[in-house]
Amino acid sequence: MTDLSQFPITRRWPAQHPDRIQLYSLPTPNGLKISIALEEMGLPYEAHRVSFDTDDQMTPEFLSLNPNNKIPAIIDPDGPGGQPLPLFESGAILCYLAEKTGMFWPADRRWEVLQWLMFQMGGVGPMFGQFGFFHAFGGREIEDPRPKARYQTETQRLLGVLEARLEGRDWVVDDFSIADMAIAPWLRALHVNYKAADVLELAKYPRVAAYLDRFLARPAVARGLDVPPRA
Repeated sequence: MTDLSQFPITRRWPAQHPDRIQLYSLPTPNGLKISIALEEMGLPYEAHRVSFDTDDQMTPEFLSLNPNNKIPAIIDPDGPGGQPLPLFESGAILCYLAEKTGMFWPADRRWEVLQWLMFQMGGVGPMFGQFGFFHAFGGREIEDPRPKARYQTETQRLLGVLEARLEGRDWVVDDFSIADMAIAPWLRALHVNYKAADVLELAKYPRVAAYLDRFLARPAVARGLDVPPRA
């Protein structure tokens, strides 16, 4: 049996199936990237809920795996050379899982997929997330309208980039890839997490809307949307 006791995080979240990939996460946009990827790739995994309500992400055990105190993070007991591999940062995890399985990252489109993955990591995630904070969460208490306006404008600009990119395409790089697994959960967040369809005028982006519908219709995506299960 695989021994993961060298990883302090397993003391707080014991592995019931140490031969499976250990996922430490929540069903946030970044967390969903990885649960959906694991489902799409058919990799066996064990999910552990890292609750923000109790500041689990700030515990010494979690910080031993991700010093940046963010979800998701994984331990693959069967990493390179057959050795366990701890990994954080959702974009890095997506690349690792795609390379491990040979799925959703085609060699002939490798750099094109990577550029759209970086588009999400550097633009969509940070900008959508900041917009969501100022629109739906604690930032609503700030009277100065400029922060929300700034992030709303940038969110709409990025939606426009996607709208143009999706002309004549079902997916951002033609075939479904890890770039879509990264981008689409953030589009879903605009509806589900931020309730921002009206303020962002999402009806102006019909290709983006159809793209999100295609994504959500995938059976593996549906399975990954509630991982770890909500308490």
